[in-house]
Amino acid sequence: MTGRTLGKRTLGRTGIPVTRMGYGAMSLDSGRFAPVSPDQAAAILTAVLDAGINFIDTSPDYGESEEFIGRFIAHRRSEFFLATKCGCPVVPGAGTQHVYTRENIVAAVEQSLRRMKTDHIDLLQFHGAPSPEALEHEGAIETLRDLQRQGKVRFIGVSAVLPGLARHIAMGVFDAFQIPYSALQREHEGVITEAARAGGGTVIRGGAVRGAPAVDKEWAIRRLPEVSPERPRTLWERAHLDDLLAGETRMAFTLRFTFSHPDLDTAIIGTANPDHLHSNIQALRKGPLPADVLTEAKRRLDAADQAAAT
Repeated sequence: MTGRTLGKRTLGRTGIPVTRMGYGAMSLDSGRFAPVSPDQAAAILTAVLDAGINFIDTSPDYGESEEFIGRFIAHRRSEFFLATKCGCPVVPGAGTQHVYTRENIVAAVEQSLRRMKTDHIDLLQFHGAPSPEALEHEGAIETLRDLQRQGKVRFIGVSAVLPGLARHIAMGVFDAFQIPYSALQREHEGVITEAARAGGGTVIRGGAVRGAPAVDKEWAIRRLPEVSPERPRTLWERAHLDDLLAGETRMAFTLRFTFSHPDLDTAIIGTANPDHLHSNIQALRKGPLPADVLTEAKRRLDAADQAAAT
């Protein structure tokens, strides 16, 4: 399956065509998930590029993820748009919280460039949803502008959630926004459209709900902090979404729901298993959910949410 059959969208004002399915390299972080060996990392990263996926998202926070990218696919750098993050504590004494000082941002970028064996980052995103005030206080936007002028960063973005996300859009400085969205996390459904109308690229995370609805015994979310642990299974069951599967797996249905959003440019889907990657690609190949199924799924989810609120 090539990038052409994966489908591409222009990532907002960047003007860069990206595949509708991107790869979330957080799955290569053995500290968060099951251990990933170098051989496994090489296999999945190679499979990602061989499938035609051209958007890869990572972070200094994600264990060996950046090192694996540099080690195994740096020689294919021209084939992918590389997104990473800043604000992650890198300088000595930074602690464990995100830090948006010039020193920490520059140190993170230099570290990322070394780790990934590249001379530029395509999209540098603020991690941790910093407030506009925090960015202004630290001169963080100007720091990223300086890095752009040096050719080390091409575009700038932010990974954020409501209510702060609306203020990030209003700032008018970001080329792309990373936003959580799925059938079981629809709070940002409208603001995704707002970001796109403002000219920003939309990078969707959590579109597979971290695999939560894959099979009956796999409802535990591995890392989706905006959603309470019990909510996915409860909401899915209250909405009777299994009735709408029509022979589809829960995972494929969930992915197709996510990709049905008309203002989604790319959704980063993570896995360390090439078989899972190809299953996800097959789901994308089927296209968005049929309009009547999508409408009914949203009606049921809205009703389930309303019932839970009363």
